[in-house]
Amino acid sequence: MTPFDLQKRVAFVTGGNGGIGLGMAKGLAAAGATVVIAGRNKTKAQTALAELKAAGAQAEFIELDVLQEASCHQAIDQTAAKFGRLDILVNNAGTSVRKQPQDLTAADWHLVMNTNLTSAFFCSQAAYPHMKRAGGGKIINIGSMMSTFASSYAAPYASSKGAIVQMAKSLAVAWAKDNIQVNAILPGWIDTELTKKAREQVEGLHDRVLARTPAQRWGEPADFAGVAVFLASAASDFVTGAAIAVDGGYSVQA
Repeated sequence: MTPFDLQKRVAFVTGGNGGIGLGMAKGLAAAGATVVIAGRNKTKAQTALAELKAAGAQAEFIELDVLQEASCHQAIDQTAAKFGRLDILVNNAGTSVRKQPQDLTAADWHLVMNTNLTSAFFCSQAAYPHMKRAGGGKIINIGSMMSTFASSYAAPYASSKGAIVQMAKSLAVAWAKDNIQVNAILPGWIDTELTKKAREQVEGLHDRVLARTPAQRWGEPADFAGVAVFLASAASDFVTGAAIAVDGGYSVQA
């Protein structure tokens, strides 16, 4: 097997039916992996599946409610049973509630934390025995530049994304003995459905992002195909507990 070859590997991508998740799913499929995209929106998933299969991918959709622990375990167990193994988990599902901290409700807080962080823990727990049985595996947590930066309107989002990086480090240490590498990707400002809403809600955001980004553009979901393949493949077998920014230089420019 060449370092970036994912033939005979099975990948499970939460929120893989759009945005960054679909961008990574396309990259994994192009490298040879069988890709399972998991989420609640069946209509959106069918569109994503059509795109993947049109490119020659072996892809399936499994319904998943990341807010339910049982659903996380069932979806991953179903994937492993269907394909005989699970090699790659991408914890990508995410959401945000944009309010000033004093205006947040308990429901707002728990929705964001449970979607972005707790679901990733449940899915990682569910994946662990399958990866251990296979002799190893790769887990990729999707953080954010707000894993390190702050924002007045995104306290729960920033908290969840900071925590998901620390969780990746903790799992990396715990499961290194089982040949399971756990890393995080930190997206910058990417042109997705989620950030479209941010641009509508946060005045001047578009211009501020362009002014600070050395690449002078917003990122695209396709920008995550390569880093996903790297972290899912043998090329990263000695990389674990890392957090890799994919942000066009936003985080290194003052």
